[in-house]
Amino acid sequence: MLDMLTLRATLAASYDLAPSAELAEATRDIHAKMDRVVPYADWVRYAPYVVAINDLKKKRNAAILAHNYMTPEIFHGVADVVGDSLQLAIEATRVEADVIVQCGVHFMAETSKILNPAKTVLIPDMDAGCSLAESINAENIAQMRAKYPGAPVVSYVNTTAEVKAASDVCCTSSNAAQIVRAMDSDVVIMTPDQYLAQNVANQVPEKTIVWWEGSCIVHERFTAKDLREFREWQPDTRIIAHPECPPDVVAEADFSGSTKGIIDYVAAEKPAKALLVTECSMASNIADVHPEVDFVGPCNMCPFMKKITLEKILWSLHTMGQEVTVDPVVSEKARLAVERMIELSAK
Repeated sequence: MLDMLTLRATLAASYDLAPSAELAEATRDIHAKMDRVVPYADWVRYAPYVVAINDLKKKRNAAILAHNYMTPEIFHGVADVVGDSLQLAIEATRVEADVIVQCGVHFMAETSKILNPAKTVLIPDMDAGCSLAESINAENIAQMRAKYPGAPVVSYVNTTAEVKAASDVCCTSSNAAQIVRAMDSDVVIMTPDQYLAQNVANQVPEKTIVWWEGSCIVHERFTAKDLREFREWQPDTRIIAHPECPPDVVAEADFSGSTKGIIDYVAAEKPAKALLVTECSMASNIADVHPEVDFVGPCNMCPFMKKITLEKILWSLHTMGQEVTVDPVVSEKARLAVERMIELSAK
């Protein structure tokens, strides 16, 4: 766990991070990307960190990869590449910088390291974990293989390098159905998200899909009853759900798709009102791009994603701390599973 007192003392010795109206004015173009969801008074606090991080990125030859669940000041303020798990995995192979700072959870940083073994990969907080990644290990994969001999293992990218290495191919929520269809087997093992597997099973009825019983703490909490009650209250709202939600929740939605799929759907449909049944920062990060859409209703926050802050990003770049490493033998096997996913996704 990070020692925040030491962290702040280290930063205070090298940077003036006091709220600054002057820096806020100088970075109004950046704030304009998020002014619908980040009040100017908050931007006065954030601007010194954003300026310091963006300056330090140049000195370190670093690139920041940020997931869509990052808060707006990170997503719009300092990120060089943004996207869902698949987009970040693909872009990680294209990054030319010497240093990658992964603003997401730990398995994402491991994936970047797997795809870039010669680069330095940092994560601002090592405790940014994932309930899905922590729900399964390589021994569990072996148990599933023993139970279903000959069935290929398709593992969600929300897994550790160890689990990726024990799998045949990875998938994300955006390409899971495509990957499963591509498997040369009537029976396919999906791990670790039981709800993604069940939703894919509905999309790919020609396959028998069996799954590990893991779930995402953000998406498992939504219920079909919640959505029905919300629709009664706001009947003109478009309900858009992530496929990590339980199948009965997905069945109540007007559309279900990956993080990128949700963004594309909102851009194409431009509903007057939209309820995003996913992590809270999703709506915040696309609100200013779609001012015509009123994002309403409940969401669930990922406590792991929210461990990544501007303060921790600056500290990580300043100290080059929190480096992510992967055993080379594990990395090589895991890379094959990730690269196969990218290859199949491109077809």
